Amino acid sequence: MKFDPTLQSATLIKRYKRFLADIELPDGTVKTIHCANTGAMTGCAEPGNTVWYSTSDNPKRKYPNSWEISQTPAGDMICVNTAQANRLVVEAINQGAITELAGYTSLRTEVKYGSENSRIDVLLEAENKPACYIEVKSVTLLENGRGYFPDAVTTRGQKHIRELIEVAQSGQRAILFFAILHSGIENVAAAHHIDPDYHTLIQQAEQEGVEIVCYKAVLNQHEIYLDSCIKFNQ
Repeated sequence: MKFDPTLQSATLIKRYKRFLADIELPDGTVKTIHCANTGAMTGCAEPGNTVWYSTSDNPKRKYPNSWEISQTPAGDMICVNTAQANRLVVEAINQGAITELAGYTSLRTEVKYGSENSRIDVLLEAENKPACYIEVKSVTLLENGRGYFPDAVTTRGQKHIRELIEVAQSGQRAILFFAILHSGIENVAAAHHIDPDYHTLIQQAEQEGVEIVCYKAVLNQHEIYLDSCIKFNQ
């Protein structure tokens, strides 16, 4: 996925009201931009970090600029726009970049499924093979050299794993897809120290046949794309 126009840089002053951030441009101008991430953003929103932001040409937007990437003092690039994860996965599947998900002829998104009234992020189908249900999660938390998900307790995420377990038990293919959107992360694990219930559910899901697939993104001010499969650790 290419950014057009190329992202511009600024310095983060503060993030507030969950969906807004104030930044300082190189010329000293202060601007308010939209933040599409309502989560904790642990380690991704420290004042003084470099912010890379996009600009929309939609005249109806109150805040035309969107926070896309954080750059830490260590130089790590982190995609903080959670809406990008699903787009990146769909793009990678369509380009044949996810070998584990090749061989399907139909791709649909946001399809209703499950006993808890969820919507699956991606549904792949083909004749004469089980359907493939894919739940996408973006990973941006780096602690002690390892990536973790989630970065806060997530009852919604727990529900999604229960739904995937039901899919696997029905004989269909169930995938928990971690999109690694932090350049410093080389392996990923369930954050047992943050959400122990989520960790327990992932262990149960693997036992029931839910597959866990992790792909790391290449990130810069010009583009983002999923590039390499990395290891998941319990």
